[in-house]
Amino acid sequence: MPATSTLVLVHGFWHGSWCWSEVIPHLAAAGRAAVAVDLAGHGLRARRPRWLTARPYDPEAVRAEVSPVGGVSLEQAAALLTAQLERIGGGRPVTVVAHSAAGPVLMRVTERRPALVAHAVYLTAYLPASGLSAAACTRLPEAAADQVAPLLRGDPARTGALRLDLATSDAAYRRALYEAFYGDVEPGLAGAATALLTPDGPIGIMLGTTTLTRDGWGSVPRTYVMCTADRAIVPALQARFVAEADAAFPGDPVSVVELDASHSPFLSMPGRLADVLAALG
Repeated sequence: MPATSTLVLVHGFWHGSWCWSEVIPHLAAAGRAAVAVDLAGHGLRARRPRWLTARPYDPEAVRAEVSPVGGVSLEQAAALLTAQLERIGGGRPVTVVAHSAAGPVLMRVTERRPALVAHAVYLTAYLPASGLSAAACTRLPEAAADQVAPLLRGDPARTGALRLDLATSDAAYRRALYEAFYGDVEPGLAGAATALLTPDGPIGIMLGTTTLTRDGWGSVPRTYVMCTADRAIVPALQARFVAEADAAFPGDPVSVVELDASHSPFLSMPGRLADVLAALG
């Protein structure tokens, strides 16, 4: 693989390509080309529900309104990422960094089109076992300490989304949101990031499954960046992901790098994260 393959940075749920803006300058300084893209249903592809800006605030609408991105599936998200990698790589494989809920999307793309991916990097990301959904991973015993689940509003089967209440003035809720995502991020920066979040993550991305094969996903070098202070995808769950991947493909274990970081090292330690990514093929 080329040592200078372009890095493609993919954010997780509720975020957008903007979340990599502190990392990319460090990568540029290291001489590494990097491009951040929006996940399906996010960033410029997000559509916000009416309740988010409606006044007066209506908690029932928060719980019940069907999401405008509720129809986005794992297959659609993978198709978009595939097109992005084809365009960015121009026929050459790229190194893809998937954060959080982008993990299953990268897994699907790598299984279907392994030649597009020089190195698959999972940054405190969901890494479901073959045939298992990311949603099912949230019910594993190792996920019991997850601090995001209590923040979700409404029934995803009804709304089509994993929904954060970004319209609430409840100080306790907003503090819990900060602690779940940005516990080690400077409060002013965390507040700015929170203002850029979109409320709905398409549940279809979390419900989809991918059958992993040795010639597909198993043929691509992979690294897992564990964040040991993460309160969203907790360290015990991250460790299970790596252990299950190694058990399934024992001849090619996952390379592991640890960061003493929360769920958002792209904001709390962008320089250190850039160093890790720049060193990868």
